[in-house]
Amino acid sequence: MILYEIPGRDNIAVENIVFDYNGTIAVNGKLIDGVKELINELAKYAKVHILTADTYGTVAKECVYIDAEVITFPKENAGKSKKEIVRSLGGHKTICLGNGYNDILMFEEAILSIAIVEGEGACGKLLSKADIVTRSIEEGIEILLNKNMVKATLRT
Repeated sequence: MILYEIPGRDNIAVENIVFDYNGTIAVNGKLIDGVKELINELAKYAKVHILTADTYGTVAKECVYIDAEVITFPKENAGKSKKEIVRSLGGHKTICLGNGYNDILMFEEAILSIAIVEGEGACGKLLSKADIVTRSIEEGIEILLNKNMVKATLRT
């Protein structure tokens, strides 16, 4: 579990971290360099889940050495599928990271959400639902690994 103490706000106790796959930790179906190591570091503190419709059919190969549960779902109603997965994990104890329109519902369900702007861009509507926005997945994970960065960004 990770505990984030944020001045002026309730503390955030996190048991799960959910990553969207394509556009967030992968571009064109290929894992972004350096992400595997960062996610494995994060997995020392919370359960990691990677959600995908597996558009490119690469997630099993790309994530084989990541300490995470890969969850696939049908391409239809991806947003609803992601929301239900986060709800089943307990949204009140789950952080979500994503970049697309179909991540909006899971962001609304999560206790904390981070929008990632990577090589595939990010949905503008998603940015208004995010608690934090970063320029890369590496920055997003590094922020989660550094409690002071979360505190500095979210304090009142």
